[in-house]
Amino acid sequence: MNNTKLIVSHAPFWHDGDSLFQLNLNYILALLPAAVFGVLQFGGPALGVIALSVSSAMLWEVIMNLLSKQKLSIGDMESAVIGLLFALMLPATTPWWIVMVGTFVAVVVGKFIFGGVGANPFHPTLVGMAILMMSWPVFFDFDAAYVSYEFEYTALAPLAALKFQGASAASELFPTGGLFMGQEVGGIGSTFGLGLVIGGIYLMLRGYTRWEVVVSFLAGILLTAGLFHMSNSESYASPLFHLFSGYTLLGAFFLVAENSSSPVNKAPMFIYGFLGGFMIILMRNIGVYADGTVLAILLINLVNPLIDTIRPKALGKGVNNA
Repeated sequence: MNNTKLIVSHAPFWHDGDSLFQLNLNYILALLPAAVFGVLQFGGPALGVIALSVSSAMLWEVIMNLLSKQKLSIGDMESAVIGLLFALMLPATTPWWIVMVGTFVAVVVGKFIFGGVGANPFHPTLVGMAILMMSWPVFFDFDAAYVSYEFEYTALAPLAALKFQGASAASELFPTGGLFMGQEVGGIGSTFGLGLVIGGIYLMLRGYTRWEVVVSFLAGILLTAGLFHMSNSESYASPLFHLFSGYTLLGAFFLVAENSSSPVNKAPMFIYGFLGGFMIILMRNIGVYADGTVLAILLINLVNPLIDTIRPKALGKGVNNA
């Protein structure tokens, strides 16, 4: 009798040859333009937040590896990407303890408690951000965070100005071209639209980010914002204003298409992405939050397993060969 044993492992079984380290290294490279611009724009405090966020995220991973008696996994750079993304969403003036608490929640809760690499149903960075934004919202008031800074442009957060001053005033304060080139206050790495677009296109060309999710997400934002704007241009901002403000581009290229929390089938990718963009504009226009990107992406992460069950039926009829 043949006693050959079959070894069964978790999916996916098809591999393109890249390692997890290579995937995350490319994510870091893609984020560098936005990160460098953020340091140049907001100065030394921004560099300090980035350094602390990345190092503390890697520290939490080492601690969890030791406590769970697992092989050290910081070499795959996933915690470094989590920490970098987290830092780029924070104001440059964020206190050190907020950074430490946020990376702890992102790595320990968002990643490890759900099972580690490839098992997280929610984007770990967004889990950390959501907990902090609900617990200490005062630290995410960008207008207050940069009150001691001097800029050559309007030192207000565009989406906050839109929420409290109306679309007409916000559009006058923030020209579209200026928003795209980073002339706004916000997260360290979320303001430089050009750098985020360059990094995002790089990831899509390399095949690390699914273009279907990104394109449908942007389409959901543009179409929904366009319909609101056409209905009342005095109250609702233009689609381009929404596209280049807040966390929109960072979310589109680096958050919404995260592999573990987004669909694997093509048709669900389009539905998932479009629903995320749609939810963001609803939250901004008729909700209480000025941005809404974090909560909108977490919501579609939540319904992703249901969306991913959608399978278009094949055309035609089967042939009975019996």
